[in-house]
Amino acid sequence: MTSATSTRPPLPPFTRESAIEKVRMAEDGWNSRDPKKVATAYTLDTQWRNRAEFIHGRDEVEAFLTRKWNKELDYRLIKELWAFSANRIAVRYAYEWHDDSGNWFRSYGNENWEFADDGLMAVRFACINDLPIHPSDRKYLWPLGRRPDGHPGLSELGL
Repeated sequence: MTSATSTRPPLPPFTRESAIEKVRMAEDGWNSRDPKKVATAYTLDTQWRNRAEFIHGRDEVEAFLTRKWNKELDYRLIKELWAFSANRIAVRYAYEWHDDSGNWFRSYGNENWEFADDGLMAVRFACINDLPIHPSDRKYLWPLGRRPDGHPGLSELGL
């Protein structure tokens, strides 16, 4: 996979600490809901499977994320490291959002990531399920943007 000329630390091979850092950086990026910025974390020819959609390259990533965040309103995400190896990371995550009719959802997923030597993500495979929730069942109540450092993670929330 090809990428830009710059690097995106932490770089593989990952340690437990650097994998946790990489996961939090990905969470922070997605919580920005900035498709152009988020797309720069991926190689130019990144390959994705997201649910039943196959995405190829940064331009398609940016278009996908734009569509996603235009549909999934007030999006807030928490990711957690599941496993890692030299250049691969597996995460589990959950995010809350609502549609334009005010229906709330918690979406649960797992992702497998593979990184290029420069730290950009080359491959992303995602499996996601959406669960309708009542607004009173929401757990992600921080202001839009980065999850505060003191906010519980998935395990602490029992998710």
